[in-house]
Amino acid sequence: MVSPFPIPLNAIRAIEMVARRGALAPAAEELGVTPGAVSQHLRRAEERLGIELFERTPQGLRPRPALARILPQLSAGFSTLADAVRALRPANEQVLTLTVGAVFASRWLIWRMARFTAAHPEIELRLVVTASMIDFQHSDIDCGIRFGRGPWSGVLAERIGGQHFQPVATPELAARLRSPSDFAQVPVIQDTTTMLPWSEWFAAVGAPMVELSGPSLNDPALAFDAAISGQGVLLTVDMMAADAVREGRLTWPFKRSAQTDLGYWLVRPEGRRMPAKVRFFRDWLLAEAAGVIDGRANTET
Repeated sequence: MVSPFPIPLNAIRAIEMVARRGALAPAAEELGVTPGAVSQHLRRAEERLGIELFERTPQGLRPRPALARILPQLSAGFSTLADAVRALRPANEQVLTLTVGAVFASRWLIWRMARFTAAHPEIELRLVVTASMIDFQHSDIDCGIRFGRGPWSGVLAERIGGQHFQPVATPELAARLRSPSDFAQVPVIQDTTTMLPWSEWFAAVGAPMVELSGPSLNDPALAFDAAISGQGVLLTVDMMAADAVREGRLTWPFKRSAQTDLGYWLVRPEGRRMPAKVRFFRDWLLAEAAGVIDGRANTET
């Protein structure tokens, strides 16, 4: 019987990965072979098909129009194959693997995990803490928490909170802040990774923006620790600061939040059924988030 594939399936897989990743090396890593082997797959496929599949650019390998047109079909096909193979294995409904950022994990989720375990002792929660946006279609991760505007391609996203933000500081430092203009006189922690704009908070409280200065950090979890240790004022999502405020380690100097279209979202793979373990976590997460002070204007603590 004549094979329906004019080129080997491994070569088709290599083509899809290079087109998706834009380079030989990451595709080789995903396939578990050398970049040279991936290059050979591409070369032989182009010879058999009689066309060039990729354009070599300074930014990497870019699919030519013929490949670009069928790339969604290739990706969907391999995703379907992965789901089929996954279905052959016994379903592990006792382990829930979640990808999450460092701040959400350390300042919010970790303090509540015991309550989830108490509610669902049959489920083991495993955290993959990373700032990277993991591709659910090519991993065994069940769901994740992302901060941003959404939506994202290939995932279903449900907002859980985090739309409100304002400055936080230790009570001692907050005592030096009588008006927004006083931010020019105190250290302000510069979180270089944040998506939250100081200008929007000043606009929300009707005050002119002032020049800010203070320690600069490129790790949001460390920036939060710096605020708790009194090294400066930090602009942060109220949902993340609520526990520290309630405990008295931090306070909201002006108790006035700005609202943004950013937020925390529960995300899970599109086109894949929601297993019971994810549904249990989703329902618990939404209930927990609803019980947290999420920073309304003039909120009293």
